[in-house]
Amino acid sequence: MAFEIRLATAADEDGLAELDLATWSSLASPAPKPLPESGWTFFDDRTKPEQIHVAVSDEKIVGYVKLSREIDLPSTQHVRSIHGLAVYPHFRGFGIAKALMRVAEAQARAEGATKMTLRVLGHNEPARGLYASLGYEVEGVLRGLFRLDEVYVDDIVMALDLTAAVS
Repeated sequence: MAFEIRLATAADEDGLAELDLATWSSLASPAPKPLPESGWTFFDDRTKPEQIHVAVSDEKIVGYVKLSREIDLPSTQHVRSIHGLAVYPHFRGFGIAKALMRVAEAQARAEGATKMTLRVLGHNEPARGLYASLGYEVEGVLRGLFRLDEVYVDDIVMALDLTAAVS
């Protein structure tokens, strides 16, 4: 399956919102499901097009990754964080998520970052497996941080050393 990855533009708003709604689940997000009728939009004060890389197949957005700063302090200039990764279910298994992660890592390196972090829910085994396969290691576990679907769920912090060789 052919796809390309590019930076998002403001014109991608509807496609990204549609993808976010279609892929939302308590397996991947501790936040409530976005509700468009409440005025929710994909881009806002915290999410700008230049932070998003999109995977496009046949002119349709099929995946995205959001790269940002975990903490906006001078002492954390060397760290970038993944704050969102989504791929339509029927496009999974084609390497899109891995390619999006590698593009985000390359951008972080180009910005001078030496460390990449992300947070993943403890029960999200597919995502944890993907990140581990890309070299991310668990740096911390916040046990039972979230209560989702009447179950306590861990929040796992994973990180990648961006100065190491890319595999």
